[in-house]
Amino acid sequence: MGRPKGGKNVSHSKEEKLALVKRNLKGETTMSLERETGINNSQISKWTKQYLEGGEAALINKRKPGNPLAKYERRKELTETEQLEYRIALLERELLKKKGEIERLKKSIELERGDAQRK
Repeated sequence: MGRPKGGKNVSHSKEEKLALVKRNLKGETTMSLERETGINNSQISKWTKQYLEGGEAALINKRKPGNPLAKYERRKELTETEQLEYRIALLERELLKKKGEIERLKKSIELERGDAQRK
């Protein structure tokens, strides 16, 4: 179902998560915590499960990869080294696309051959 339309992705700190998890483990219900904080009770349950399985480290927010080219595209002036790094990154991206296309074509050829042999 996901978040409501127009809602925002909110990330909570490890400390905030840990405080809620500890309160939950001490006996407070996830529903009462939800009413107090506005954080969905299923999210608090998920954090509690993560904490029990992996400790405090499991509550640390994971960094999302993002766009590796963004650091070059935002700047007007690039040094020669940065220009070359940017060009390499573009070529690597293009290479990955071509490899994916080759794999897709190989699979379609295999499927066509399989269909032709069955007839």
